[in-house]
Amino acid sequence: MKTRQKTLLTLLAVAISGIMQSAHAETVLRRGNGSEPKTIDPQIAEGMPEANIMLDLFEGLTTRDGAANIIPGVAEKWDISADGKTYTFHLRHTTWSDGTPLTAADVVYAWQRDVDPAAGGKYGFLLYPVKNAQAIAEGEIKDLSQLGIKALDEYTVQVELEASTPYFLDMLTHASTAPVPQHIVEKHGKAWIRPENIVSNGAYKMTAWQPNAHITLAKSDTYWDKDTVKIDQVIYYPTEDKNTEIKRYRAGELDMTYEIPNDQIKMLREKFKDELKISSYLGTYYYGFNVTRPPFKDNLKLREALTLAIDRDVITDKVTGVGEKPAYSFVPPGINGYDHYTPEYASLDKAARIEKAKKLYEEAGYGKDKPLKVDLLYNTSENHKKIAVAVAAMWKQNLGVQTNLTNQEWKVFLNTRNEKKQTEAFRAGWIGDYNDAYSFLELFQSKSGLNDSGYVNEKFDALLAQAGQEQDMGKRAAILKDAEKMLTDDYPVAPVYSYVTKRLVKPYVKGYAEENVMDHRSSKYMWIEK
Repeated sequence: MKTRQKTLLTLLAVAISGIMQSAHAETVLRRGNGSEPKTIDPQIAEGMPEANIMLDLFEGLTTRDGAANIIPGVAEKWDISADGKTYTFHLRHTTWSDGTPLTAADVVYAWQRDVDPAAGGKYGFLLYPVKNAQAIAEGEIKDLSQLGIKALDEYTVQVELEASTPYFLDMLTHASTAPVPQHIVEKHGKAWIRPENIVSNGAYKMTAWQPNAHITLAKSDTYWDKDTVKIDQVIYYPTEDKNTEIKRYRAGELDMTYEIPNDQIKMLREKFKDELKISSYLGTYYYGFNVTRPPFKDNLKLREALTLAIDRDVITDKVTGVGEKPAYSFVPPGINGYDHYTPEYASLDKAARIEKAKKLYEEAGYGKDKPLKVDLLYNTSENHKKIAVAVAAMWKQNLGVQTNLTNQEWKVFLNTRNEKKQTEAFRAGWIGDYNDAYSFLELFQSKSGLNDSGYVNEKFDALLAQAGQEQDMGKRAAILKDAEKMLTDDYPVAPVYSYVTKRLVKPYVKGYAEENVMDHRSSKYMWIEK
């Protein structure tokens, strides 16, 4: 009997141990993430594969909840002056992932770094509402301390704006404004983002980065809100081939995809109805024309002809087919307090539009005997390839254009596009950094580091500057609409459609908000229920 009791007690102990181990088992979220990130330095990064990871690693003064609403981040509260030009942020008493206190000096350092021309960032223009930011970014002021931000004490940051800026708190959710650890950046230089060096302040910290394989994050035990974080480990898998990503999802290797191939939508609707998530997204898919070199430099009619020759209805109905809306101007629908500009050609029927395109094409100096030969660049992706093939076919059929399609992997593509030395026409997409028309139009400021078309128009710049100073929201919207009309009529880009997000999410992944126009999907707000 004693032996039997001993055996039963042993079995019971093993069972209890198993239950306890299960209760404490790490939860892992495996996310597809498109392309291999170029960098995850908040002030340097520029693409969505980078942004997704940085949402988990870094937190700015403000942040967004699971439904993309603006909430306090590093700053637990703030005061705004009566004239709307001075913001005083009160920081949480929190630390970096290495235990070092995060102070106001780190915030000041990051913002100075953001606008410093020598740092090489692309998003310094986001801080242009801040006093002297634009003058510093453009090299007119060399002293970074003249930027309108200062540390009043270790945990208080004061920001002085050029003018009241209604979207300022919204803008601060962008990764480029997040604090970075000055002691680490200055110690390691560009190598500070390597797994062995990186220090972060978000819900997660990086533990591994194997290029073209995976990036692994672990729940941070120093994060101020760690008790609400339910997922212990997040693994990002860069997979440029969307069909491969679908295979990994179906094999159980991914819990959610980054994107899905358009040609599989019908099958996925049938087999994964409850797992297919399609949501509105504040972004524009477009083709850019490099206006700094031939054939598009000083040839407005050619740019207009190619823009009119794109049949957007065919692309959104037959090529993408997920709910995207044809786009004829750059600012997408859904912007708070803004009615975007619609050009005249949008109301023409297909035949009239093509006829006008042909006329412009001939007036630009091209025709059957002298066809345009143009290179069209896109980053490696089956979806981008299908759209590029469709656009090239439209240009060929409607105008006789001979298009050479070139694809490059993400990091090379970004560099090529930005340098403007080789590109003629190129694929691009722009996602709103905040919910305001200015977030789209500021891309084309003459000195914007992300103005890959090389568009320069002093009148356009002046309108944006005027909008930045206008306090009447109705008048401001009208000024921005005038700017959008000017941009549209100059044709540095050809908008194609307004985005939707489309991905597969396993049923056991909870906290994925389907209505999230910013598509900010922090792992912090998700959990696993199996």
